[in-house]
Amino acid sequence: MRIYCLLVLLTPAVFCKANVRLPAVLSDNMVLQQRSQVNLWGWSEPGEKIAVTASWDHRTISVTGTRDGNWRLTLATPAAGGPYTITLDAQNHIVLDNILIGEVWVCSGQSNMEMCETWGLPDVKAELPTCYTDKIRFFHVPRTTAKTPQNDCPGAWTACDSNTLKQFSAVGYFFGKKLNQELGVPIGLIEVAWGGTPAEVWTPAPLVEDDTILEAANEKQTPANGWPYKPGYCYNGMIAPLTPFAIAGAIWYQGEGNTVAPGSYSRLFTTMIAAWRQAWGLPLPFYYVQIAPFTYGVKDQGSLLREQQARVMQIEHTGMVVVSDIAGDTNNIHPKDKHDVGDRLAAWALADTYRRQGPDYKNPTYQDMEIRGDKAIVTISDAPTGLLLKGKTAKALTIAGEDGVFWPANAQIKADKLIVSSPSVKKPVAVRYQFSNAGVGNIFGKDGLPLAPFRTDNWPINID
Repeated sequence: MRIYCLLVLLTPAVFCKANVRLPAVLSDNMVLQQRSQVNLWGWSEPGEKIAVTASWDHRTISVTGTRDGNWRLTLATPAAGGPYTITLDAQNHIVLDNILIGEVWVCSGQSNMEMCETWGLPDVKAELPTCYTDKIRFFHVPRTTAKTPQNDCPGAWTACDSNTLKQFSAVGYFFGKKLNQELGVPIGLIEVAWGGTPAEVWTPAPLVEDDTILEAANEKQTPANGWPYKPGYCYNGMIAPLTPFAIAGAIWYQGEGNTVAPGSYSRLFTTMIAAWRQAWGLPLPFYYVQIAPFTYGVKDQGSLLREQQARVMQIEHTGMVVVSDIAGDTNNIHPKDKHDVGDRLAAWALADTYRRQGPDYKNPTYQDMEIRGDKAIVTISDAPTGLLLKGKTAKALTIAGEDGVFWPANAQIKADKLIVSSPSVKKPVAVRYQFSNAGVGNIFGKDGLPLAPFRTDNWPINID
């Protein structure tokens, strides 16, 4: 960004009036959302006139600073391309250089979104020698909290290279790389993540504090030095400053931080998504990762959280990625395979947002169950070519009778149906699959995606 001051000579003193200023996200090397109405905004002298010219159409638009010293205007962006410049003329002269037009996505959540090459991720390390591309740009928001919504945050746009990639979200990078390859347009990725954070901190505080259920769940969080847990603190410092910036959508990898009170997570998560969509003024696509199998300390807290995450799929333009098959060591809450996670998120975006035909992107999911004698016939949706059992016997599959005692189950596969039984259960009532903290199953759609965890019952489970 080149900034020039127009000097005014008064008696022997030379000084500048207050310069027009821009937030950090509006800077050199940024990616702007294509075919969109994008905002430019900042601060100035009250009543100051600012003239803005974009090189893609050479039109000049003017705006006047308000009494509070704020200003905002809207530019129409063309189809993907660049590089372009934007010039701002006021008391000072600003030139924003090397701007690309493309697709912009926010990458948010906790540590599994935050993980980068420095965490020892082999897939990212393998990318470093050949990763340079000017068509993928990063903006990394540092960890910041605030009691009230802020209008700016630190950060700078950079091109993807062997240095910048080392510090950037691996999931975000592989997501963006896939979009760039498939769409052939520049991709802007904004990382806004903080390890260990519950979803409450990413949600505007009044929406949590005015909801007795959400407030009670948040009170179960254990305060820890250096990790925010109060509602709104990360939203205010890291999300709110970005909301005027036009984006295509968001990807999200979080949930581990809410296993202390999993029963209300779908209520919290849907509240958060709605708040983000309202703040951006768009029905943002929102694709997220179901938490991986892990040996949590309290029985069923992970499985209940995953169940809650699955319920959020009822919201339009949301999509969930199942990662049970690539979790690796279930004693490690940080699976190292972030390449497949990013690719699976990208598959959702390509199909749901960009309407691109490709491989199946939806995980097979439970649809309904019918009891026939001593067998439970479970029908699975989103398995158009049928199901596949990898191995001789099903893993993490259980069945129960009216007594509620679950036994390991056998499964036969017929197209999109599981025929589930056990010699220990003569009159089955319920079936569960991967419904435990660290359970890893081996049932897949024939397209290769794993069957999502499920249970057919709604029996109460108390983890307190």
